[in-house]
Amino acid sequence: MDLQRALAYAADRRNTLLTTLRRDGRPQQSVVFYLLDGDQFTISLTDDRAKVKNLRRDSRAALFIPSDDVFMWAAFDGTVALSDVATDPDDDVCDQLVEYYRRGNGEHPNWAEYRQAMVNDRRLVGTFTATSATGMLPD
Repeated sequence: MDLQRALAYAADRRNTLLTTLRRDGRPQQSVVFYLLDGDQFTISLTDDRAKVKNLRRDSRAALFIPSDDVFMWAAFDGTVALSDVATDPDDDVCDQLVEYYRRGNGEHPNWAEYRQAMVNDRRLVGTFTATSATGMLPD
């Protein structure tokens, strides 16, 4: 499938199934929310989760983006770059997470509380860069 066509489809959606690789090579899957810029999907991650541990060891990943019609979907292969973990409410990672939240949800009622929650949760930003796509999309 043409990568640009699949990215255009993904631009109108927000949920995906992220697949990472366990140490033994088996897939590990998680449903995540994403934002798309060009060929890069931005996701918010928690440092102590399996997907982050897997990505630190092997940055290869896949995204599966379904539609309401079970026979229409796009999937992407690529790699994920991980930011540092948020350690201070005023650090660059928290700034990125604020921008992520704003783009996906609008304004938060209490940014100081949100920023502290990002630190407490040990949040970070993952950037998935798509390198190829497969899928079933209408003509």
